[in-house]
Amino acid sequence: QVQLVESGGGLVQAGDSLTLSCAASGRSFETYGVGWFREAPGKEREFVSSINWTGTDKNYSESMRGRCTISRDNAKNTVYLQMDNLIPEDTAVYFCAATGTGWAIQSGREYDYWGQGTQVTVSS
Repeated sequence: QVQLVESGGGLVQAGDSLTLSCAASGRSFETYGVGWFREAPGKEREFVSSINWTGTDKNYSESMRGRCTISRDNAKNTVYLQMDNLIPEDTAVYFCAATGTGWAIQSGREYDYWGQGTQVTVSS
């Protein structure tokens, strides 16, 4: 069992940066792959970024590639998502999720555990 808690969301202006954190508790988190997803009002949940258990494999969505960086600190059981040059279209609830496969997966269906989400609002 893995519990995930996101933090770091908030209200920012377009062009600002924000770093989200996903803190995990539970057994063997360092063996899990972790993904970030977001859900905007009226839209389906979409993939943002993912990282494998060693941190050596990373994926990014087309919309976020070049504007965000995913990283992890297994000693702290935490995964980070740094987002730069934010735009209003990035406004959404951001969720982290963990997959027991250990891989950096883009499909939400492959994830076993989800956090409750953190709101990111970008004003123009």
